[in-house]
Amino acid sequence: MVTKEIKTIKDLPRDDYLTRGHGACPGCGVAIAVKNIARVLGKDTIVYVPACCLIVFSALYPASAFKWPFFYTAFENTGAVISGIKAALKRCGKEVTVVGMAGDGGTFDIGLQALSGAAERNEDVIYVCLDNEAYMNTGIQRSGATPFGAWTTTSPIGKKVQGKREFKKDIDVIVAAHNIPYMATLSIAHPNDFVRKVQKAKSERGFRFLHVLCPCVPGWRSEASKSVTIARLAVETGMWILYEVDHGIEKLTYKPKTLVPVKEYLQLQGRFRHMSEEDVEKLQTWICERWKHQFYEEVPVPPCKIEEAKKTLIIDEDPLHGP
Repeated sequence: MVTKEIKTIKDLPRDDYLTRGHGACPGCGVAIAVKNIARVLGKDTIVYVPACCLIVFSALYPASAFKWPFFYTAFENTGAVISGIKAALKRCGKEVTVVGMAGDGGTFDIGLQALSGAAERNEDVIYVCLDNEAYMNTGIQRSGATPFGAWTTTSPIGKKVQGKREFKKDIDVIVAAHNIPYMATLSIAHPNDFVRKVQKAKSERGFRFLHVLCPCVPGWRSEASKSVTIARLAVETGMWILYEVDHGIEKLTYKPKTLVPVKEYLQLQGRFRHMSEEDVEKLQTWICERWKHQFYEEVPVPPCKIEEAKKTLIIDEDPLHGP
């Protein structure tokens, strides 16, 4: 598929396919992510959205904020439905980008089987996980994406239990293990890296998986004006790692010089306000161990000072992140 190359945010087309007037909360990371993904994918696109925040604020009957053809069915069906749409278009001889945009609940948990099936078959579709780290649409319940220590309505704060006690599922490693052509993590706070990865996904064939961290103001108990700041701190603290797996080759696309203590990220969100120093240290240790495991780097804990890689690791030398 031939596409106009987009290298930086300055190259981003101005045409909007998620229009103004939708019902997202101020500061919604999902709305920011979808708006910019849509600009890169362009007009010849069909979108499928299962049950999630996006379906509620973008397309309540009889109106839709999307300028694309829009489909939705059941919560768990994203991988299956986008596969079927692409097959139908192929039968009709039409070349159209098919994208599924699901939340973390519909990806990590309820939709994992259909996702795995589509990835294993290498369906020619783009799957976007809009990760706000809980089932926000149905009442802020914990999901497999919810981080350790976070408050949700199903991981409440009490005398015996203090928030979620399990760590976040590594969905990216799970999806990449299907040997798909392209997988990448994205942040709304790093726009150049963001648009380059969406452009790359659009240009590829086969199954492509984009995973975007999307701050949620009510669910994270944060200020609307702080969403981009929080997204940036997620990367600088190591809570969110920006990398891609391109035809089996893993590449870190942004590397903090020194990981910022995770406490700076946590303190901007009410969902972590209850955490004890012991739990903060436990989370910090998990972050540093993940760096060591995934990128072969020694990271003393705490704090995490990233040392030189001890094994071969491809690092993108071009700073593809926003100001």
